[in-house]
Amino acid sequence: MTSAAIYGCAGLALSDLEKSFFRDVEPWGFIIFARNIENPVQVAALTSEFRSTVGWNAPVLIDQEGGRVARLRPPHWRFYPPGKRYGEIYDRDKSLGLEAAELGARLIADELLSLGVDVDCLPVLDVPVAGAHDVIGDRAYGDTPAKISALAAAASKGLLAGGVLPVIKHIPGHGRAGVDSHNSLPIVDASHATLSETDFAPFRAFADAPLAMTAHVIYSSIDRAHPATTSVRVIEDVIRGEIGFTGCLMSDDLSMEALAGGLGERARASLDAGCDLILHCNGKMDEMRAIASEVPVLEGAAFSRAKAALSGRKAAKPIDIEQAIDRFSTLIAP
Repeated sequence: MTSAAIYGCAGLALSDLEKSFFRDVEPWGFIIFARNIENPVQVAALTSEFRSTVGWNAPVLIDQEGGRVARLRPPHWRFYPPGKRYGEIYDRDKSLGLEAAELGARLIADELLSLGVDVDCLPVLDVPVAGAHDVIGDRAYGDTPAKISALAAAASKGLLAGGVLPVIKHIPGHGRAGVDSHNSLPIVDASHATLSETDFAPFRAFADAPLAMTAHVIYSSIDRAHPATTSVRVIEDVIRGEIGFTGCLMSDDLSMEALAGGLGERARASLDAGCDLILHCNGKMDEMRAIASEVPVLEGAAFSRAKAALSGRKAAKPIDIEQAIDRFSTLIAP
């Protein structure tokens, strides 16, 4: 029975220990990072190995946004700019900005699908504000909800046309964070009204998205004690209620320093708060074992949402890749 977890692995191929562990715990999916990537043949072999180990077409995820958040890089893969670049084009000409965002995502999807990767943690819907930490920074499409929503919709359309599922992040908004949640816990003190008007707004436009990733951020006007990932109030009242998100909700990486407690405790708190799936990325076996001891079989409403998300995996639509690359290069040129 599939468990409510997504795991990474340590290296370029699965060890015998990892294969045994994944067979035993049967995670819903896998995620790859730069440490797992050498060349196209190797990556394709790894994603195939994931699926043969668990015995089904499990989703394989990656963070391939462009800019500084890109696990696949030249010379084997194309360069893509950060989200801010699409926003700059949009400011000059909205139609060209939207075309660039959609085409960039479509080309990313083409590369991912050729490797067996079928879920991309993109688009970023966070709304950055002046003075916030640059962990989001140029990853954002802009600084207004309307602009971000429009470009994110174009990127999502491009991924889906290429047979890859998008993951909206970081719900309900990471743009105000004053610190990097990889290293410490951000606390946002903006009023609920301000958050609702700005930070939450882009996510409302994606209430029916297949997948979303939480923010490891405390919103003190909503829950002073818990970041969104482990907050019943944020997940039930804001993400499911105010925003109206109906898709499958995964935690951000549980190994990030924003979260307190042991790894098993973090996993249980995330699931108890309302996450459908937990995400653990670093491939450390002791941490994965601790998490697995607390992660149940995926069932009930969480199972239904996860199944519905995967039903969105469709065959890629035909595209003339060389023509698309030429057009994209023209669009993003300074």
